Amino acid sequence: MTLSVQLYTMLAMITMGSLFGAALDTYQRFLKRDKRKRVIVFINDILFWMLQGLIIFYVLFLVNYGEIRFYLVLSLLCGFSAYQAFLKKYYLAILEYLILFIQSAAILFYKLIYMIIYQPIKWIVIFIFSLLILTAKLLLGLVKTVVKMLLWMLKIILYPIYLLGKGIWTILPQSVQKIVRQLKSWFISYFIFLKDKFSDVISFFQAIFSKLK
Repeated sequence: MTLSVQLYTMLAMITMGSLFGAALDTYQRFLKRDKRKRVIVFINDILFWMLQGLIIFYVLFLVNYGEIRFYLVLSLLCGFSAYQAFLKKYYLAILEYLILFIQSAAILFYKLIYMIIYQPIKWIVIFIFSLLILTAKLLLGLVKTVVKMLLWMLKIILYPIYLLGKGIWTILPQSVQKIVRQLKSWFISYFIFLKDKFSDVISFFQAIFSKLK
């Protein structure tokens, strides 16, 4: 190697030593060894050291085509020592500031998304469900009113028929009366079933509406 190449290589290794120190502190900051399982820590350590070794060798390859000398190892150690002595304190302070800044930015972004997107959509959905429930209640009230009116009209219209049927009923055989009672019971049960299902649908929408509030 020429003298200039050796000088560039030494400077590159000193720089890589300092960058390795910064990478190691960053890795230690995010790893949190006390809260991790030993197996996970072991695997992460191996991957970290392999990655750092590959990066250092890649830089060395770019500078002098991968020729390794003892003084280059010393240069790497000098860069690491210089980082520990002069730069570590400032780097850790900057790192903590960046972490705090990113966390604050993420919280702010979440709040903006919550206020700008989630809340409007939430109130739109609540409004739609409220409108649907109100419409369903109005329709139910209208149906009840119409049914009551129809029943009242039917009572007036069918009352003579009822009197006639009552007279006929007394002369019908018991077997026929039994069949008629069964049909009446079936119609009543079916009507109650439909009424309960409709009430369940209304209760379902009301429950969803209460959860959205």
